[in-house]
Amino acid sequence: MSGPQVVVDRDRCLGTGICVVYAPDTFTHDEEAKAVVVGPPEPLDSVRTAIEGCPTQALRLTPDPLVEDEEGQ
Repeated sequence: MSGPQVVVDRDRCLGTGICVVYAPDTFTHDEEAKAVVVGPPEPLDSVRTAIEGCPTQALRLTPDPLVEDEEGQ
């Protein structure tokens, strides 16, 4: 999978559902009511809104590990 990836810190997640409301194609809850990623971070604006709205800061967006940074490293 290429492009940015979403990471969920399950220890921080309280299952408030903010992520599911803002980006339902990317997030859902599992049987423990914890957020899980079920799709790519699309649309990216919605995923960023979900990440910013997470009250426990359990979500983060990471860059594509296959894309070099601006300095070519």
